[in-house]
Amino acid sequence: MPNIKSAKKRVSIIEKKTLRNSMIKSGYKSAVKKFEQAVEAKNLEEAKALFVDATKKIDQACTKGVIVKNTAARKKSNLAKKLNSLEVK
Repeated sequence: MPNIKSAKKRVSIIEKKTLRNSMIKSGYKSAVKKFEQAVEAKNLEEAKALFVDATKKIDQACTKGVIVKNTAARKKSNLAKKLNSLEVK
């Protein structure tokens, strides 16, 4: 347990930021999961709508610093590949 006032403040700030980061991460993971379920069900229209939502959530997580820029790009690319494979069939 910290004894110095500034260290106590840092602990509370870190707790707030950790909570915010976990909320953002959970949000984009849920969006990706919903998209992947639509792809498995071969529902093209729903998958397109959920793709837009998932990429938006990933971009927001990237902007907030929860995930790195290249990780966000890789995740969006993988989602786009799944959507394109569904369109071809």
